[in-house]
Amino acid sequence: MFSFELLLDAVVIGVLLGCFYAAVSLGLSVSFGLLDVPHVAHPAFLVLASYAVFFLNEHYGVDPLLAGLLITPIFFLFGLAAYRLYYETFEKRGSDAGVRGIAFFFGIAFIIEVLIILQFGVDQRSVTATYVGKAWRIGDMRIPFRLVVAFGVAAALTILLTLYLSRTYMGRAIRAVAQDQEALRLMGANPIRIKQWAFGIATAVLGIAGALLIIVAPVEPTLDRTYIGRTFCVVVMAGLGSMSGTLVAAIILGVAETIVLTLFGASWAPAISFAMLLGVLAVRPQGLFGRLS
Repeated sequence: MFSFELLLDAVVIGVLLGCFYAAVSLGLSVSFGLLDVPHVAHPAFLVLASYAVFFLNEHYGVDPLLAGLLITPIFFLFGLAAYRLYYETFEKRGSDAGVRGIAFFFGIAFIIEVLIILQFGVDQRSVTATYVGKAWRIGDMRIPFRLVVAFGVAAALTILLTLYLSRTYMGRAIRAVAQDQEALRLMGANPIRIKQWAFGIATAVLGIAGALLIIVAPVEPTLDRTYIGRTFCVVVMAGLGSMSGTLVAAIILGVAETIVLTLFGASWAPAISFAMLLGVLAVRPQGLFGRLS
């Protein structure tokens, strides 16, 4: 029987889970929300980061969060290269870049998935750390440490990205390139280099997000297919490019999923993201907070 205590548990866990969803969606909020890059390979990059964290943890005993920090510069460079290839191959050629770009990033996602399988196999992988597998108990409520870690990291990433986009020269340039590239050119800036830098940041964030992914639950090579709906749902529901909106929208999704899970079982929970995405597109296509301006 569904009770107030179960509802409270679902809401608390949903808020923590939602913060985790925010952490894995922030990079997409930049690449898709601000740059209009159809980055459907975002979840594949995320899973790749998780396996990199697993490798450092398994072979060198590096803490997962520290491993996420260590791979962040590598993923930044990976993002710079990926955007440059996308730009030279598709975006530079004109208006059909969006459709062809989707195929391009789907191809990258497939290649990443195959490479992970070849290197690590198809079995699930997990990490070890002092905060993995433990939980706080508040009365009858059990709160996993791993979700508390995700909550803290997601809040920190949201604050840092918001400050970066609003307080730094490059951050303001990224916001400007999302609004008017021609005006930015007249000011002497190179929109392509700014977009490349922004895509590098969006990919670098996945180093930390990938660490959180494997901390929260074991990963396997095809996990990106599960998160593609969730991440795009969060970004579209938030309003393209809104960092704080991404956090709020992710919490809404997390709470909705846990309530549905509690009421109807696990089989219904994955469908929530697609249902909410379709609902937002039908009722408020600009998102809950509108596009970043």
